[in-house]
Amino acid sequence: MIELDCLETVEGSTGDHDLVLFALSTCPHCRRARDFLGTNDLTYRFVYLDQLKGDEQKEVLEITDRFNPRRSFPTLVIDDEGVLVGFSETDWKARLL
Repeated sequence: MIELDCLETVEGSTGDHDLVLFALSTCPHCRRARDFLGTNDLTYRFVYLDQLKGDEQKEVLEITDRFNPRRSFPTLVIDDEGVLVGFSETDWKARLL
């Protein structure tokens, strides 16, 4: 399980997976990803990388690199093993619902 102090939790009624969303606050694809998670009432944790500074941002980028070396967003880590990069509603539905 990814443990970072900067992760914010959004509670939903469905917590079948440990979902961690790495996103940018200004990214429209990241907004659609968060909307999808909320609409489907999924519990997830997230962080906006562009709102972090210094060592905290570096630490989060190192973790992101393990799952998505291209550093493209959104990056959704599923149960510390699976990953969805970018937002495609079809792909996200197939994997999460």
